Amino acid sequence: RVAPACFYACGNLELGHLKKKIRIIKSTQHLQNSSTHHQMGPNEEILVVVDDNATDTDTNTNTNTNTNTHIHIPSSPSPSSCNQQGSNQWGTLSLAYKSLGVVFGGLVTSPLYVYPSMALKSPTKDDYMGIYSIMFWTLTLIGVVKYACIALKADDQGEGMTRSLHICSTIVIKHMNIGAITSRSVALQSNLSHDDLHQGSKRRSRLGMFIERSLIARRVLFFIAILGMCMLIGDGILTPAISALIGALSALVLIVLFMLQKFGTARVSFLFSPIMGVWTLTTPIIGIYNVIRHYPSIFKAISPHYIFQFFWRNGHEGWLLLNGTILCITGSEALFADLGHFDRPSIQITFLSLIYPSLILTYAGQTAYLIQHPNDHEDGFYKFIPREVYWPMFVISSLAAIVASQSLISATFSVIKQSVVLDYFPRIKIVHTSSSNEGQVYSPETNYALMVFCVAVILIFGDGKEIGNAFGVVIILVMLITTLLLTLVMIVIWRIPAFLVALFSFVFLTIEGLYVSSVFTKIKDGGWIPFAISLILAFIMFGWFYGRQRKMEYELTHKINTERLKSLLSDPGVQRVPGLCFFYTNIQDGFTPVLSHYIKNMRSIHKVTVFTTLRYLLVPKVAPNKRIVVKGLGLKGAYGCLIQYGYADLLSLQGDFVSQVIASLQDHIMQQFTENPPLEEQEMTDLNEAQHAAVVHVRGKTRFYISKKCTWFDRFMLAFYEFMHSNCRSALPTLGVPLQQRIEVGMFYEA
Repeated sequence: RVAPACFYACGNLELGHLKKKIRIIKSTQHLQNSSTHHQMGPNEEILVVVDDNATDTDTNTNTNTNTNTHIHIPSSPSPSSCNQQGSNQWGTLSLAYKSLGVVFGGLVTSPLYVYPSMALKSPTKDDYMGIYSIMFWTLTLIGVVKYACIALKADDQGEGMTRSLHICSTIVIKHMNIGAITSRSVALQSNLSHDDLHQGSKRRSRLGMFIERSLIARRVLFFIAILGMCMLIGDGILTPAISALIGALSALVLIVLFMLQKFGTARVSFLFSPIMGVWTLTTPIIGIYNVIRHYPSIFKAISPHYIFQFFWRNGHEGWLLLNGTILCITGSEALFADLGHFDRPSIQITFLSLIYPSLILTYAGQTAYLIQHPNDHEDGFYKFIPREVYWPMFVISSLAAIVASQSLISATFSVIKQSVVLDYFPRIKIVHTSSSNEGQVYSPETNYALMVFCVAVILIFGDGKEIGNAFGVVIILVMLITTLLLTLVMIVIWRIPAFLVALFSFVFLTIEGLYVSSVFTKIKDGGWIPFAISLILAFIMFGWFYGRQRKMEYELTHKINTERLKSLLSDPGVQRVPGLCFFYTNIQDGFTPVLSHYIKNMRSIHKVTVFTTLRYLLVPKVAPNKRIVVKGLGLKGAYGCLIQYGYADLLSLQGDFVSQVIASLQDHIMQQFTENPPLEEQEMTDLNEAQHAAVVHVRGKTRFYISKKCTWFDRFMLAFYEFMHSNCRSALPTLGVPLQQRIEVGMFYEA
């Protein structure tokens, strides 16, 4: 039995295409790689990733393009695997505890403002029973069934990667030909429920093929994805604002909360989790006390018939009260959005064993108290606290209100980070605050922008009513969009039976549709706020994506292949100057048009030129011996180089980078010219001379030339893109290369 192994072909890869996956389960063959021999467990696998994107130019070229292939073989199973499994279990429990202070703050503090937000007029016992029944089934169906049991499975790669609302659309986009999204992230395997459905699968759904063929369908999907991301970011702005109001926090305290974000999720959760742990355990105890004292029969309201009686009795007024009951599920979207900061088991354990029972008992206690004191609903939480523990609970609730802001702040970092990776958003600084979890991120620009917007919302809408209305709108829209995208994932990727998809869609679209119809009556009373926020963010995202797509289309249309490069270098007027040049290109299958622009205008190229591509991998760190992959291009003095980095690696070319590339090139030359010693010696000599002559790093700096033939829409959107592009961070991060070795080649792309 063979050890699990991953062959990763680092050859020519076309942007925007997926790699072919070949899975071999329970193999009984032996894998020999030089001196390595391992054994494979019965449930382990070999995953071979091969490139199926070779172009006709590559296959018809009579040049030697040997490429080093890395084979990564994990260590074979050992007797200590049981200990490791136990360690993993403790790690999951540790993450579950930490998630209390990051993921569930908004959800578990919702009893603070649910009843006060309802415009109840002379409520009766039956009214309160109906309201509790609505909240119970909302928490059960949306919280438990939809998010904890279904949505958390839509995690795309299953490697702790950032997971947010728009990951549903990301999964669909990555499995279908929608747009020209940059394939920056390269993952070796997917953890979707139906992993065999990939780009090359023959089992394509009719809906998937329809969306691929329909321009309107693709644009609708893109719009839904953008709207969902923008709404979730808007949620991140409104959650701290409403939490600050409920907890009587000043803007100064809110600013301090944002200042703590730079210390990372792990440190923040270490500080906040004990607070939320105390809150989550004490509120249900008080709830049980009130149930026993005031109305022990409250749990009869679990029967759904109380819901029908409530609406039959109250009619239009009961329907309007839904814009208050929706707040009982606020923060549940953080289960999905914060998945990258933790993992699925830890979030499920915390929610199902602690958060859900706590909320059910707390709301039961509140409702039991209000049945006996029906006019206290405007201060429904603090009134149901026994006097003996009022002040301790007041302090705990104030601290919990601070922590409640954390879940959507972390979720916003996740959404922005994923949007930057997918080229939905302008490049900003992303800091990985954990070396063991890729999803734990922090963005200074995002953090301070959130802080400014939150403080502004508090100062402008200080009474809290309009913020509450806005909060309800953004919550239900995020949930509705999540349902739509999950339905699409079920059909296109998971291939769930049609009757199950129909059942899921009918149940949740009906529930959320009723909530939407009620919440939208508050548009004029503050509900417009999330739409204004989303409109601004959507415009930024669409403008950036549109510009990046146009630039990518131009580069792929005008790319330089190996034959064209050979023709350019054969020009007698082009001089080969001494030195070693690292020429950076975004295209791995060919070269960007900047290269042709450079050679035609400079009339020279260095004697040894290494065309370098930086690639971001979804692993924490890339081993030094696997970081650099080189290949020959069949041209004298021209090589291809792929530099691979993990998300926790420092992207820097300083230090011994040049020496490492030289060593890799020397190994490649010795392997390629084994049967031709004179040519090998000549290549080695040229390489050493170039290294000692000069080392330069060349990158393109491209802009759009917006001609008069462009439509008014193109002119406006590309001008907006150029404005963002000129004010955002460089595409090539600061690599530690001395300034005197840097060369930027400007070029206009004609729109």
